[in-house]
Amino acid sequence: MFSHVMVGSNDIDRSKKFYDALFAAMGGNPAIVDPKGRLIYIHNDGMFLVSKPIDGEAACHANGGTIGFNVDNPEQADAWHAAGVANGGKSIEDPPGAREGGHGKLYLAYLRDPDGNKLCATYRM
Repeated sequence: MFSHVMVGSNDIDRSKKFYDALFAAMGGNPAIVDPKGRLIYIHNDGMFLVSKPIDGEAACHANGGTIGFNVDNPEQADAWHAAGVANGGKSIEDPPGAREGGHGKLYLAYLRDPDGNKLCATYRM
């Protein structure tokens, strides 16, 4: 259904440090930086990009939006969360842990990136 997800950033170097750490915690590689300075992460058949807004305005987060990343197990979700907090992210909502949802039991970890985008590591138990 989706070809990619892109978020805006006001500080690409800060975002690279943050997202490189998150993707490393999931077993991914550091960003590829394209000629326009955008960060490109390719992992498990998905593509995630970070860019300064093309219109020159300040980047802002989507209120009510969440970007979810699949992880392989609860330990990887915890490592993802810890890497994010250690690299400028903010832990939000409940601490990482198991929750009952409409689609069964999930292990979830939530962060805001340095630009305020809401992220979630998800493991379907």
